[in-house]
Amino acid sequence: MVLGSGAPRRRWLLGLVVLAVIGLLGAGAVAVGRAVSDRGADRGRAPVATASGPATPTPAPGPTTPTGPPPGADITGPLNLLLVGVDTRVSAPGWEPHADAVLVLHVPRGLDRAYLFSLPRDLLVDIPAFPRAGYAGGRTKLTHAMSYGSRVPGKPKEPSAAQGYDLLRSTVSGYTGLRIDAGAVLTFAGFDKLVDSLGGVDIYVDQKVTSLHRRPDGKHRDPAPGGYTGPQMVYEKGQRHLNGWQALDYARQRYIDGGDYARQRHQQQLVRALVRKILDENLARQPERVQQVVDALGDTLVYAGGPRIVDIAYALGGLPADRLVLVGLPGSGVGRGTAYRGEQLKAVGREFLTELRAGRADAYLAAHPELRIRS
Repeated sequence: MVLGSGAPRRRWLLGLVVLAVIGLLGAGAVAVGRAVSDRGADRGRAPVATASGPATPTPAPGPTTPTGPPPGADITGPLNLLLVGVDTRVSAPGWEPHADAVLVLHVPRGLDRAYLFSLPRDLLVDIPAFPRAGYAGGRTKLTHAMSYGSRVPGKPKEPSAAQGYDLLRSTVSGYTGLRIDAGAVLTFAGFDKLVDSLGGVDIYVDQKVTSLHRRPDGKHRDPAPGGYTGPQMVYEKGQRHLNGWQALDYARQRYIDGGDYARQRHQQQLVRALVRKILDENLARQPERVQQVVDALGDTLVYAGGPRIVDIAYALGGLPADRLVLVGLPGSGVGRGTAYRGEQLKAVGREFLTELRAGRADAYLAAHPELRIRS
């Protein structure tokens, strides 16, 4: 597969939503990717990603007649996108980013449907050696691949999220057996602006969720020894319209019934709700509307290397929202004696990955409907 020619940045909206919705922690963003031609030539090799400054918006083109094929016209799939939300804790100098949300979007050949699934942040995996960060490799939680890979020898207070992504990408690829074609490492400063720029989002809250972090007026709760204090925002079960900070806050909560697996489900539901709104209102093909969203995000998006997101976004612009299938992979805790070591996927989840690689995901989901997340 070869990526097509570029197009103005004003058409990035669909790609930004799919990528930015899961950037659920922190401030700033780094998107990283890899060329997706010669699919078998460099399997397993880490992509080159170098942090860059804030992207400069491309000026809107004049009233000229377009020539040649549209952007992304030669992208036929399959595509695998790795979407990572990181906890950067920018207030703590030298804090290594942790992968707090890890999602994979698989788009089969033909680009007529897509599957979105999450991997638990505490999934017990084999992390390969990573000489650039001085990491010897080991078996530990998936979230640590980002932090271990972000270490820059000689610069302990300057961790690199782009470098951390490289190790996380290799780890996820090794676990799932999927080649990762492109991805994003995102934090959530600007996420609420994104949702607000779209006029909020409509989502079905599938269980009562009490916020650990926010008050009903949106202000942050006060930290204190033993936990936060003050009144709490509550999201009652039912159809709700959420503004930016509410959508972000709702999707972050994991101390709820179902724990981190419920949080994964809520993040995926939020992705689909935003994509549905964009497609239903044809926003991805309204240049001035998209420019408003891009301007609102400002310098919270920093891109580095790899294929142009604009081409992927435009190629997926015709994907119906109801063909974006949310998949929940159940898991359970792994321990040694009384010590908790992490999570493991249950057999039905591991088998889904096998069937996905073989192009038999629909048949497998029909036989295991409990894996489909409804919204």
